[in-house]
Amino acid sequence: MDYINAFWVGGLICALTQILMEKTKLMPGRIMVLLVCTGAVLGAVGIYEPFQKYAGAGASVPLLGFGNVLWKGVKEAVIEEGLLGIFKGGLTAGSAGTCAALVFGYFSSLVFDSKMKK
Repeated sequence: MDYINAFWVGGLICALTQILMEKTKLMPGRIMVLLVCTGAVLGAVGIYEPFQKYAGAGASVPLLGFGNVLWKGVKEAVIEEGLLGIFKGGLTAGSAGTCAALVFGYFSSLVFDSKMKK
């Protein structure tokens, strides 16, 4: 049942994001920022944690999950280090995922050639 919940929740998030991209004039970068900020806000009000327990990877892998990771990192760093944790916590919490994305993106660029749109 975990796989089914992850599949339909992740698919729903992606479908809603695709509808947002198709029906509005928002640029993809702004939509990504909107998703990260939404994940952080949902984490701050306590909604995202039970949602993530229910959906598993379907909720933690999309950009909403990245926003929640940033929020949790900032919250823990503020508790441990005070006000300086606002600047340090999100970077510490999200560094592994960001590093993996950069490394795999670099390796992909070595293997594949980019093509310009016509």
